[in-house]
Amino acid sequence: MAFEGLTEKINNTFKKLRGKGRLKEEDVKEAMREIRLALLEADVSYKVCKDFTKLVTARCVDTEVLESLTPAQMIIKIVNEELTKLMGSDTKHITINPNGPTVVMLVGLQGAGKTTNGSKLAGLMKRQGRNPLLVACDIYRPAAITQLKVCGEKLGIPVFDRGTQNPVETAKEAVLYARQHGHDMVFLDTAGRLHVDEALMNELKNIKETVKPQEIMLVVDAMTGQDAVNAAQSFNEWLDIDSVMLSKLDGDARGGAALSVKAITGKPIKFAGIGEKLEDIEPFHPDRMASRILGMGDMLTLIEKAEKAFDAKKAQEMEEKLRSNRFTMQDFYDQMQQLKNMGSMEELLAQMPGGNQLKGVKMDEKAMGRTEAIILSMTPKERENPGIIGASRKKRIAAGAGVRVEEVNKLLKSFEQMQKMIKQFSSPGMAKKMKRMGRMGGFKGGFPGF
Repeated sequence: MAFEGLTEKINNTFKKLRGKGRLKEEDVKEAMREIRLALLEADVSYKVCKDFTKLVTARCVDTEVLESLTPAQMIIKIVNEELTKLMGSDTKHITINPNGPTVVMLVGLQGAGKTTNGSKLAGLMKRQGRNPLLVACDIYRPAAITQLKVCGEKLGIPVFDRGTQNPVETAKEAVLYARQHGHDMVFLDTAGRLHVDEALMNELKNIKETVKPQEIMLVVDAMTGQDAVNAAQSFNEWLDIDSVMLSKLDGDARGGAALSVKAITGKPIKFAGIGEKLEDIEPFHPDRMASRILGMGDMLTLIEKAEKAFDAKKAQEMEEKLRSNRFTMQDFYDQMQQLKNMGSMEELLAQMPGGNQLKGVKMDEKAMGRTEAIILSMTPKERENPGIIGASRKKRIAAGAGVRVEEVNKLLKSFEQMQKMIKQFSSPGMAKKMKRMGRMGGFKGGFPGF
């Protein structure tokens, strides 16, 4: 995940501050030097680093902070507040046109992920009840129109294209088509170049003047660091962009673009691409991102992911089964699937407070896959009642899942222990047992992969 190195370095700096108890002005300045170096290594703009640490230092050397009972905590609070301001303070949304289709013009360099992330954004708007239209205005890059059509088909969103016709005319016709066919949002996928050039910018300016979009959104690759900031600056000078979308924020990038773009252009980051799937996009929340950078987690995003993966009907059925002690292997498999829908286990850990301290803890995703394979190799009757699985059935299940019989035995034993715990909790004396939870220590072994 982006910022992993930055988070580690900043947390090490804070550890030193906590270990000193009372702080002097020199301690604060030394800590800020370390933070400035960490930001520079994360590819944050030098000017942004300098201005940020200067501002934070001025607030931190205040007498009220240094003489407080917990000066280190006060400094962390100040850094968190200033990081949030640096990235835009609050969450911004797309500007909606109340009198017709909202036109969003997607611009950016070639390779930034404009087509894919523009499609992701259209898909997000569709899930929110909108009726979007994708428009193919990139007539130069080979297969650009085909790529947009593939994305549109997967998302169930129509794509408007006129082949190699002048992109300005295509954009104009698309807006008229959207108005006539009830599309309330239009996403223009414009052409990109390997670098900013006058011909490209003139074409984009002509599209802007012709269709007058409500939003010109620049897509920048978070993994390109300072280059992304330079591109944002150039596009802003030519087109006066309205907002930014960061792509590939899930990569192992240094992530400095997210901390520099807003400060350099003055334009807010509104969305972030966080994965390869067409559903992997989310609104950019500066406060949540600041918390993640400082190792405080991002519980709100974690809760939102859980709500998306949550099936109310299945949850009610599960509650009834747990109350009556009827939890089956199929139920366990269904719970695993809901957990997978929230993302990888490492991503979920990273969003929990203190999750950065679990960096050495590895979630064995392959082992979880083997557990799924074992369950899927069982018959419906075996999943409903694992007690009937004898030696010959175990061999068949192991062969079907491509694992050893020992792994089947381990899963069955762990499931049996889980059922015993559920039986204890569903008994009339559950309240007393809950009080003894601290002394129980759970069950040994655990499920493979957890």
